[in-house]
Amino acid sequence: MEQACALTIAGTDPSGGAGIQADLKTFQELDVYGMSVITSVVAQNTMGVKDCIHLPVTFIEKQLDSVIEDISPHAIKSGMIASTEMIELIYSKLANADVPYVIDPVMVATSGDPLIDQKARNCLREKLIPITSIVTPNIPEAEVLVEREIHTQEDMEESAKIIVHQLGADAVVVKGGHMDGDALDIFYDGKEIVTLRSPRFLTKHTHGTGCTFSAVITAELAKGASTHEAVQTAKKFISAAIEHTLGLGKGNGPTNHWAYQKSLTQKL
Repeated sequence: MEQACALTIAGTDPSGGAGIQADLKTFQELDVYGMSVITSVVAQNTMGVKDCIHLPVTFIEKQLDSVIEDISPHAIKSGMIASTEMIELIYSKLANADVPYVIDPVMVATSGDPLIDQKARNCLREKLIPITSIVTPNIPEAEVLVEREIHTQEDMEESAKIIVHQLGADAVVVKGGHMDGDALDIFYDGKEIVTLRSPRFLTKHTHGTGCTFSAVITAELAKGASTHEAVQTAKKFISAAIEHTLGLGKGNGPTNHWAYQKSLTQKL
């Protein structure tokens, strides 16, 4: 049986909780061989971002070509893509690629500050969203994509429909972690709205949850799962990762990337 392989295109996190590092840990936990293309080198930890260097687009292209010409990924995800030039490059490489493509649209910092400028946001919306198998925005990111505020479950559902029918994504999961109550996510693939609900765990250790969630989806798609199946696994994986926190760091600590597999083993 062929080994499933997945590629992540994103920025780094030297503290290991988010970005490329979180993606590779997640792929490994799900028995998927992980590969990476780095777009930005970020100096950050659980307390925040200190600095960031965006790599030249020509070097990002060399990384991407080096991977694809040797070990073909069965699924690809992108995270932090900081400029219009980076987005244009990824579009040129993936527009005709015959593999699932997952977008984690990292556009808004935890503080609410924009991470990419308006031109790049428009380019992502117009170029990458229409070629994606699934996009995984949280509420602030979904608000940027649909250009309207989201306050209720009905708003989440309407935003999901806009992202699929107007922006052109094959599917979307709008993550409701920023809302009160249970952890509610909305999945939509153009056919039906599916509500994914889990208990909300009172913890500050949620650094890298978006990266990890989209990485699970990517890994499962690489193994041949349907988009709906991949999202269901991602919901279980991230719930376990948050519930069984590691308690690391002085700020918003990382999630527990091996909690999901441990929970499966304990049930056997």
